[in-house]
This record gives sequence, C-alpha cells and structure tokens, in this order.
Amino acid sequence: MKKLLILSIISILFLSLFAGCSKSSSSTNGKDVVELKFFHRWPNQPKKQYFEKAVKEFEKAHPNIKIKTEAVLNDSYKEKIRVVLGSSTPPDVFFSWSGEFAYNFARQGQSLDLTNYVKEDKAWSDQIIASQFNAFTLDSKIYGIPWSTDGKAFFYNKKIFRDLNLEVPTTWSGLIEVSKKVKAAGLTPIAFGSKAPWTISHYIGTLNQLMVPQDVLDKDYDPKNSEGDFSHPGYVKALEKFMELKPYFNKGVNSVDHEYSRELFNSGKAAIGFFQLAEIGLIEPSLKEDLGVFNVPGVEGGEGNANSITAAPEGIMISSKTKHPKEAMEFVKFLTSKEKGTEQLKEVSEYSAVKGTTTEANASKLQQDAINLIVNAEQTYLWFDTAVDIKIVDAYLNGTQLMLDGKKSPEDVMKDVRAVAKEVKASAKK
Repeated sequence: MKKLLILSIISILFLSLFAGCSKSSSSTNGKDVVELKFFHRWPNQPKKQYFEKAVKEFEKAHPNIKIKTEAVLNDSYKEKIRVVLGSSTPPDVFFSWSGEFAYNFARQGQSLDLTNYVKEDKAWSDQIIASQFNAFTLDSKIYGIPWSTDGKAFFYNKKIFRDLNLEVPTTWSGLIEVSKKVKAAGLTPIAFGSKAPWTISHYIGTLNQLMVPQDVLDKDYDPKNSEGDFSHPGYVKALEKFMELKPYFNKGVNSVDHEYSRELFNSGKAAIGFFQLAEIGLIEPSLKEDLGVFNVPGVEGGEGNANSITAAPEGIMISSKTKHPKEAMEFVKFLTSKEKGTEQLKEVSEYSAVKGTTTEANASKLQQDAINLIVNAEQTYLWFDTAVDIKIVDAYLNGTQLMLDGKKSPEDVMKDVRAVAKEVKASAKK
C-alpha cells in the first residue's frame, strides 16, 4: 500500500510538472510564443475594431507573438490602470494620456525608459513629430511614444447659424449673445454631458488658461512647486465664466454622458458642442458641409493667452515589469508607424502623431483646417485632468458637478481645491 501511495504521488507530481511545462513552452515554427497583454481605453466601436484588426495584422507578421487585449472606458480606465500597474501582473503595453498622468507612472518606476529605443531606431522615431515627445519626457528620459494628437474646440451647425443670421463669435461675450439667440429660437444652444466628469475638465482647463497667467499656472500645476496654491482670482473667474454657459446647456447635464451630447449636436438639435477635433469624423458624415469649427474665443479681462488651445498627444507606454521589452517595443513601433497613422485618421478619426499622415487622401478639408488650429496656436495646453495631480482633478470635478447642481459656488469649489493642493504639495516634498 505504501509503495502504491508513493507511486501515485510521483505520478501526480510528474503530470503536474508536465502540464506546467506544456503551458509555458508552446511554440510556433520552432520559436517560443511570447504573450503580451495590451490595455487601452476604447471598448466601443469603431476603435475597438481598429485595434482588433491591428492586433491580427501584427500577429500575422510576428507569428511568435500573441497579443491579449483588454479595454475599458475613460474614467474606469484612469482608476484601473493605476491598480493593475501596481499589481504583480501589469499589462506589458498600455495606453496613457500625456503630462502628469504619464509622469506619475515614471516617478513610481512603473513605466519602462524608452529613450534608447527612440535613439537607436531613427528611421522609425524621426517620423513622429518631435514636439509630441515632450509631454512624455521626464528628467530627459522618454517614457511614452506619442500615438495621436488632438485638440478641443467648439463645433457649430452652419445651417442653424445661417437660419438665425448668426456670426461665429470671436469673444466670450459674443458666445453668450449667440447662445441667447439660439435659445430664443427654441433650440439647445450648447450640447453638453457631464455624467462622466472628464468633460468638465476640458472646460476648466481651457478657461484657466484664458484667465490665469502662464507663470501662475506653471507653479500651481506642478505638484513639487510649493509656491503654487491656486489662489489667483482668475481661477474663480474661470468657474464663473463656465457657469455663464449653464443656462444654454441642455437640461440635466450631470445625468447624461458625452456621447449623448454628441448625438444631440449630430442630429441638428443643438447649435454648438465642445468636442475633440478627432470627433469630426464622427459628426461630419451627418452634417457634411454644415459642420464648422472655431477655437474657444478669448475672455474679456482674462490674463492668459487668448491665442491658445487645449491640445495634447496621447500615447503608449510599456510596463517596467514586462518580461518581453523587445517584443513589446515591436508592437508599439507597429502601432506608431506611418502606415497605421494614416489608417487611424481614416478609420477612427484620430490624428496621428506621425508626420505626413493628415493629407487630402485620408482627411476632409475641415479635418485639415482643424489640425491647423493646433499648429497655428501660440500656446498649447495639456488636458487638465492629465496636467495636474489626480487628487486636485477630483476636487475640481466633484466640486464643479455640485456647482452645476446649485450646491456649491465657484468660491466653494476653489476653497476645496486649495485645501487638496496644499496636501498634494506637502506630500510631494517628503
């Protein structure tokens, strides 16, 4: 009985060992198959299909590499990516916004230093617009590869403007006057949805840069700069300007999402919408020549740069824990190639950060004009919710949602923001 028991145990151990080896030593054409985990923020069409297609193309060209993809929407992504990068099994390749959002991963040692890859393969990296690397560079090291570039502007329905004899506003007061006339005509002046509060951050960031001097923004937004305290009166004024738009938004903004506001505008029921330039491809097929775009007009009395725009690259990073950095980088290079960059504008309306990918062949006249809003701006600013510490962002967005519901004033919101900023900056000094 003892011999039989020993033999049984040995058999079980052998089978377990064999099963484990089988799982880890799969091969294709004599080569070990490497599995990479890819995490991005587009679970909806058309981008979901675009990445699925790209993965299949890459796997066909690299039969020894398999890509396992996971995707969740914006706000969920912001939370989940922080959790999974801190785990023992983070994604090998992951999407990231630029600026402070990406810098946090670099500071915590969670993202791979890609500087040498960029320097060693100039045939690939020189195709990417050089300035777009800046927002992924910390302490002279590159931690992310720019995948797209985008900006934020007002879209308007030219037919509604023609019917109401309206001119494109060039000042903030002009925007308010246009909105009054549209509302009087029984239409929604400005489509907006803030159920997912990242949409609020785009208004906040844009108005801050119009109302607050650049040197003040630099100190306040930098978590390590102890002089920054968000005390400049321009911050309260920026929130007041935002609230001037509330009477002209559709009803119940905090209960509807961005996709709802885009469809409201797309259907011709709203005259204006604050959208990303990449959304032209999602709206132009419906409105066609009646779709127009204008930059956010300057605010009278503002101390910021009136010829500025909220615009930033978004990119791809690699986990510092990846066991396959070479293969991960091959995948990143594929996604940021000129060929894929040309496809992404045509297929998913995302402006590539690769040079020469926005042309007459794959872009409409409006799309080409829109990208010039970024090119011709004197100053570009990162998305607010990625430019500052996430705790400050949360204080701003939570407070502004309450402000839209009539439960806080601009002064109340900024009091909360200042308190959180003080904590963040004190923590950064330690």
